[in-house]
Amino acid sequence: MKFLPSLKNAALALLSAGLLILAFPDFEWWFLAWFALVPLMWAIERQKESTWKSFLLGWLFGTAFFFGTCWWLTFAPIHYAAFPWPLAYLLIFIVCLISGVFPGIFAAILAVLLRRFGSWAFLAAPFVWVFSEFLRYWLTGNNWNATGYSQAYEFLSWYASYGGVLLTSFAVAIFNVASFRLLESIVEERDFKSIAIHIAEPAFLFLIGFFFSSSNSPMPPTTELIKNDPTVNSHVVVIQPSVPMSGLDQTKWQRLRQRQIDLAESEIHKLRTTNNELRTTVILPESPMNFMYNDDREFQQFIGDFARRNNVSVLFNSAEPDASNGRYFNSAVMVGPDGNEIAQYDKIYLLPFGEAVPLPLDGIMPGFVGNFSYGREYDLLPVGDAKAGVMICFESHFGQLSREYVRNGADVIIEMTNDGYLGLTPVLRQHLANAVFRAVETNRPVLRVTNVGITAYIDERGNVHDPLPPYAEGTRVWTVSKSDGSQTFYVKYGDWFAWLCTIITFGLLSISFRRRQSEPPAVAGG
Repeated sequence: MKFLPSLKNAALALLSAGLLILAFPDFEWWFLAWFALVPLMWAIERQKESTWKSFLLGWLFGTAFFFGTCWWLTFAPIHYAAFPWPLAYLLIFIVCLISGVFPGIFAAILAVLLRRFGSWAFLAAPFVWVFSEFLRYWLTGNNWNATGYSQAYEFLSWYASYGGVLLTSFAVAIFNVASFRLLESIVEERDFKSIAIHIAEPAFLFLIGFFFSSSNSPMPPTTELIKNDPTVNSHVVVIQPSVPMSGLDQTKWQRLRQRQIDLAESEIHKLRTTNNELRTTVILPESPMNFMYNDDREFQQFIGDFARRNNVSVLFNSAEPDASNGRYFNSAVMVGPDGNEIAQYDKIYLLPFGEAVPLPLDGIMPGFVGNFSYGREYDLLPVGDAKAGVMICFESHFGQLSREYVRNGADVIIEMTNDGYLGLTPVLRQHLANAVFRAVETNRPVLRVTNVGITAYIDERGNVHDPLPPYAEGTRVWTVSKSDGSQTFYVKYGDWFAWLCTIITFGLLSISFRRRQSEPPAVAGG
């Protein structure tokens, strides 16, 4: 059909999607991300005369990629809502079709630039790629599996301390452009000098960036991972209880609640054998326990008795009432050693259609989990001498949240999450990748406390320490101390680089269209 790209070009787009899928968990062949976009760019080059066909190539690539990395979204509706599996996969496929529009926009813009600037337009491709990921983030509130996240466990994540995860996406895109230009030169059988020139264009930019990143890396970690060190008087005890997602009656609920307290007290007693003056905070994860501290007097007494008995602070997830509208907040509540509430953070970034329905559909359809109120304050919680900002589950996806915490004086970031509804799937490692970038972006450790995994300590360099195996009960003990107060470039200036890419993209498009309008009409020769 005339309005569709060729089968060869469609196959190239699908090859790109397959390579990028392999770069993400659970495969984690991260180096493939450096070359994954090459077939897509090749297809766009071949199809550049048609903006529409180029868009379709990018759309096909994006839909396949998102479906291949986010298929696990079907787990919850199939296993807990009794959805027929064909319907569940169809619904997720529709969501992937929507997300795939953004790589389609990248492909369409690149085709326009190629027609106007020729092969030089590929030097603009990394900027356009970042713009398309940034656009997805702002229009959908979601940038899950941006290409930069494929590098969460590798050295390219360092770029995030300067420009967030999207600067890492840019570095990955530069690798792809360099690879494409080299391949293009070889295929066209140019001489060695031409090949060297074409590969040097983007490679030179990458080398500058790599040198800048290596020579200006963040300060060494200010919070060390130390266990049972009597010289450090502020510790956290974290619990991974592996609470099942269904089948909780009142008896099981109380037994599981007591089990978490028993695990915590066992670790507290070990600590106190070395130093009775330790200030200890116990952190429980988000889980199906569904605590309601304000409304449940028995739970208030239970958790208060535990805190007083052990002289500890306790941080836990709770549904707390919003007096302004009769709804509830998804909150993190801290009870002090005297058994009374001392701090509360209300979740600001709620999961769309899960915890809150965006306007204008709010009030028309229910959320899958509930209709919570949006939190409004970036509250910091005391953890020993340090101050902590809290990310609840999906919030670890938002760099501006952890950035705001650090701007307000946070020394450490705590993530409380529960991925149990999504099974033993790639989501566990993909979600962990978000926390890795939040640590690097802010130069603050992230204490990740989960129900079913992956509970871990992530240092300021993004290194993952002490992970607990998924779907296993366990505890960890870490130290917390004040930071030196330093702020990374990203903390100071946020998504400046993504905005720069947006400006460059629109600038190049403006030049392209202006040239088109100023071109004189063709005149027939005589």
